[in-house]
Amino acid sequence: MAGWDTLEALIKQEIIQRTEEGCETLGFSQKLEEAGGDEEKLMDLYQELSKLTVREDFPYDEPFDLEAIRRLRPEGPRRLQAEWSEEQWKDKFHGAWLGRSVGCALGKPLETWCFMNGAGGRPGWKNIELWFKGAEAWPIQGYAPLGSTAEQEYSLHLMEPSLRSTRERIAFMETDDDIRYTVLGLIMLEEKGLDWDSWDIGKLWHQRLSYAQVCTAETQAYLNFARVTSHTKQERPEDWQEKLHWVRSHLNPYREWIGAQIRVDGFAYGAAGQPELAAELAWRDAAFSHVKNGIYGEMFVGAMIAAAFVEKDPRRIVEIGLSEIPSTSRLATDIRLALEIAEDAKDQLSLVDRIWETFKHYHPVHTNNNAALVAASLIFGGGDFEKAVTTAVLGGWDTDCNGATVGSIMGAALGAEAIPANWTAPLNDTLFADVIGFDPIPISVCGKRSYEVFRKLSGHANAQA
Repeated sequence: MAGWDTLEALIKQEIIQRTEEGCETLGFSQKLEEAGGDEEKLMDLYQELSKLTVREDFPYDEPFDLEAIRRLRPEGPRRLQAEWSEEQWKDKFHGAWLGRSVGCALGKPLETWCFMNGAGGRPGWKNIELWFKGAEAWPIQGYAPLGSTAEQEYSLHLMEPSLRSTRERIAFMETDDDIRYTVLGLIMLEEKGLDWDSWDIGKLWHQRLSYAQVCTAETQAYLNFARVTSHTKQERPEDWQEKLHWVRSHLNPYREWIGAQIRVDGFAYGAAGQPELAAELAWRDAAFSHVKNGIYGEMFVGAMIAAAFVEKDPRRIVEIGLSEIPSTSRLATDIRLALEIAEDAKDQLSLVDRIWETFKHYHPVHTNNNAALVAASLIFGGGDFEKAVTTAVLGGWDTDCNGATVGSIMGAALGAEAIPANWTAPLNDTLFADVIGFDPIPISVCGKRSYEVFRKLSGHANAQA
């Protein structure tokens, strides 16, 4: 039962994953070639890979469990205070949902290989620039043009299923995994408050998402979870913690990819102003399908979103995000480097060029390179919504995910009223999530529901303090 890809492809990626985790994998590519398509030999090789241990000279310390993560995090404000009026709070929640939708819609048509991975000997960001220039729409100040001379000149093309998010056709926020997971986070907090863990995440996915709606790490965890539960069993088994690591890691070489990082927004909205709580909720969610930097990516973004409801300074927001993940991790190291690049950047193109060249060794949908681009875009944006979001999308890799994350943070920081109308008006306050009850729904209603969850959870958190 391979899942997202063939067994051979999964093991090929597992070799890369184990190498990145700090294991010695010399010779395994040759063993994979020798195994051919023999399933028994492939699984023997996979078991051998699974038993590898991290090298003693690996310079990073990357634990899984929450308490160990917290012991390695820097000092930081675990809770922030704000004196916003009720209307200001509501505007910020509306802004977070609206900003996420704007950034996602901008990036959706560009989420294809020539822009994500590069093509024609050019990096992805260069191909995005060529597309917009070929449509006489450069610099980016609106949604992706449907047509461009770059199609004929450079053999570039948009993502066919996402053409409803182009400049000429956009009329709502169309369904996307970045939006569905935000909806699921809202549903979880509405139904269970703070009383849930990774087991409940698995149940929620099986109840609300079809197999076709999950990708990479989520596909593998979705399948693995099906093997340790049943339709009738709703209660968490006593040995769930023993089974959890198998669910999130078995035949899942994508366990440090971006899938968890894009799932946090709905949870983080409920923890507005409480970065520590947002990071904890992110950890609970990410632990179902990810490990190490895959988990840290969701915690980092969750803390930034929670902080953005109170703090407007981009550098401060990023620092608060870093204060909730291990300073000893690859992710923290990469983000620190991205901040240096952003602070030295003279213009948008030189920024994305340096980010691309520095982190292109990662897969286009890995956590680390995309989180680095998000952080750099926030710093370079300097509090300007359009500048931050367009930089995140221009950078390539996971275009819609990065646009959505930066849009969410900027929307929470600035509020809906401050987002330029040329970005928000085409959405017509309408979201299609392809989730029952949210297909369609006004984006403004999503913001109101997140605000109500926040009010409820804030009272609970205060009572527990």
